[in-house]
Amino acid sequence: MPLLKLVLVFLIALLPATAVLAGPSNSLMDISTDGTLLACSNRDSGTVTIVSLSNHKVLHETRVGGHPEGVSFVGDSHDVAVAVYDDDQVVLVHGDTGEKFGAIEVFDEPYGVVSRADGSRLYVTLDYPGQIVEIDTAAQKVIRSIDSGPFSRGLALGPKEQRLYVTEYYTSTVRAFDIASGKAVDEWPGGSTDNLARQLVVSPRRPKAYLPHIRSRINEAHGSGSIFPYVSVPDTRPGEGRRRRRIPMDAFGGGRITANPWEVGINRDGTQLYVVFAGTNELFAADIVDDDYREIVFRRHAILGNNPRAVRVAPDDRTVYVYNALDFEVLALESRGLSEVARIDVTPNPLTPEVHRGKILFYSALQPMVGRRWISCSSCHPDGQADGRTWKNPEGLRNTQSLAGMAHTHPIHWSADRDEVQDFEHTIRGLLMQGRGLIRGPVNPSLGKPNAGLSRDLDALAAYSNIHEFTLSPHAKGGLSDAAKRGRTVFFSEKTKCATCHSGPLFTDSKPRPIDEIVRHDVGTGEADPGEKMGPAYDTPTLLGLYRTGPWLHHGMAATLQEVFTKYNPDDRHGVTSHLSAQEIDDLVEFLKALPYEQPVLSVDASAGQ
Repeated sequence: MPLLKLVLVFLIALLPATAVLAGPSNSLMDISTDGTLLACSNRDSGTVTIVSLSNHKVLHETRVGGHPEGVSFVGDSHDVAVAVYDDDQVVLVHGDTGEKFGAIEVFDEPYGVVSRADGSRLYVTLDYPGQIVEIDTAAQKVIRSIDSGPFSRGLALGPKEQRLYVTEYYTSTVRAFDIASGKAVDEWPGGSTDNLARQLVVSPRRPKAYLPHIRSRINEAHGSGSIFPYVSVPDTRPGEGRRRRRIPMDAFGGGRITANPWEVGINRDGTQLYVVFAGTNELFAADIVDDDYREIVFRRHAILGNNPRAVRVAPDDRTVYVYNALDFEVLALESRGLSEVARIDVTPNPLTPEVHRGKILFYSALQPMVGRRWISCSSCHPDGQADGRTWKNPEGLRNTQSLAGMAHTHPIHWSADRDEVQDFEHTIRGLLMQGRGLIRGPVNPSLGKPNAGLSRDLDALAAYSNIHEFTLSPHAKGGLSDAAKRGRTVFFSEKTKCATCHSGPLFTDSKPRPIDEIVRHDVGTGEADPGEKMGPAYDTPTLLGLYRTGPWLHHGMAATLQEVFTKYNPDDRHGVTSHLSAQEIDDLVEFLKALPYEQPVLSVDASAGQ
């Protein structure tokens, strides 16, 4: 066979494999294999939108449920799978008609979803409890669950669909799983400060993966050192999978500071990488190089709209699509020069004007919120959740709390040193954020005269911060287990006194009240931190949603809920638990993990039915 013909045969043989090697990865957007449709999940609206890419017009918007996250086209079809985070479902939608035609129940918090090339299987990460589930698409049922590590979010299919790559949200650890066996076959640990890794892509031509994340340096209490943006590049070659390079994003664009990298996108031939920054509203375009050192080289950058959370590259490599989540639009850019091609309104704004403005401020790492661009409120409280970190603050060690239920449990902070969200004007102007602030003129002291009403923007920030509510615990989907029922008896026992402070429908005695009536409790934990400045008495946190907010206690030293009652309660100052057997403590923990097992607004008395 002539050499030229042999080469052509070889190249043609490679073409189908290249399409498979490109592999799907999780994202809030996806583009159909034929390049004609774009799907976008709208978290605030609870919908998925289908866009025609021939004319950049919306074809359909379909309601799918509470807080949808990842979307994926199913194989080369126009059917779309949507991970609906709050409703614990993977919903199937016909892209051509917008019709919903299936919903597969999963255990809890589905986040990323990808599809095999033939559409026969979907793979979905469950943020909690940290699993990959495999779904038979035709049968619309889960056929396998794989334990993938705590809080699994990012998900990508590897070359030839033999492996799945998964990221841990709070550690940025990457693991590879053999699809045939379901076993972990490789791991790339993140650094001790790596945090909030929600997505990754795998190169179609090189043994590399790319994942955006931040660094949370918990010993730094200022905005120029505590939070930092990275893209990490694990080497996926067998036998060399421990190599991982972390690339600081401030080395790009002449040292341009960015915040909160949310997603990355890669083009079809694996030569271009795009990074969106949800805090500074930017996109970096980079060339992927083959030197195993620099990995990616900055090419150019573009200013985007509010809170960009997704980026996808069209199959023909001509257009890059970005989802500006708080403008509720998809922005189409020409891939080389990043000039604007189109703006597509994908959903009506479902938020009130005040909450919308407050959410923009919450996610912003720009003035007037932030002076040096590295950090935003959402860097530690993304979507109202905690960051899984305990920070060495000026007042002492402070474990980051979820914002769920905060509106009902003022005062705020472990030390109850703020009685309104508007008091965070002090944080905005302080060393951590270094912003101009939202109030013109002086700020009233915390726990002093109200700062509410002094700034419309500050009131808007408070309005958004106070909207976060609880979702029901997955540990009580079938009602309380026998162990949880026994634990409930222990909890409400007069002897343990747990319900003395953790009382009422929110399981806390913390509630809005006059400043001179604020309640704090010394439960013996303040003495464990030699740097404590404001303790040893603390505000009582709600117990609702406790199952996913570890580590526990104000200093974050309790790695398990069992340790709260044993290792860190030796003198029975945090409830009387020293008399409890190991089984009783385990039962108590099962009850706590089941909270809330009913919506607290429907509860007249949290002790009812004990």
